[in-house]
Amino acid sequence: MSSKHLIPLLALLLLALVCFPGAARAQRPDKDYLSALEADKIRDAETANERITLFLTFADDRLMKFQYELEHPSPNKHTEMLNFLMNSYIGCVDDAADLIQLGLEKQDNIRQGIDLMAAKTKEFLPILRKYAAEGPELEIYKENLDDAIEGTQDALNEAEQARKKAAPPPVRRKT
Repeated sequence: MSSKHLIPLLALLLLALVCFPGAARAQRPDKDYLSALEADKIRDAETANERITLFLTFADDRLMKFQYELEHPSPNKHTEMLNFLMNSYIGCVDDAADLIQLGLEKQDNIRQGIDLMAAKTKEFLPILRKYAAEGPELEIYKENLDDAIEGTQDALNEAEQARKKAAPPPVRRKT
């Protein structure tokens, strides 16, 4: 291809990227704490309940990996791994909470997701608080742990409030 054809082509491509910046990212959720497979699962989930369930499953996975890393420290990048796992955990919980808020706004039937959020956050909080009180190497991840506790508590409170706001399930009438 000659350079006189290449310059207009590059200019057109640049214009397209400037005019439609979201087009390049529209293919999958761009969450740096999700693997490509996990992002695909989120994208492929058909309902908000399924996406909430997936995010809470991923949060549970990150918390288990965090516990494992504390018990079996890796020889390299131990500090980075602990902080990454804690940030990933809270990212997943926050995304699930955001989906609940969005579902409430759209008046979707997300009761299952709300109930799961309430149950899982009640399960997560004692684990997080245990590490805040007596966790090994606490100084390494304390700031992220405090954020995780606060975010998890907020998600629990929002789930409890959402239970009251969620649209009731449809009632079938007998004919």
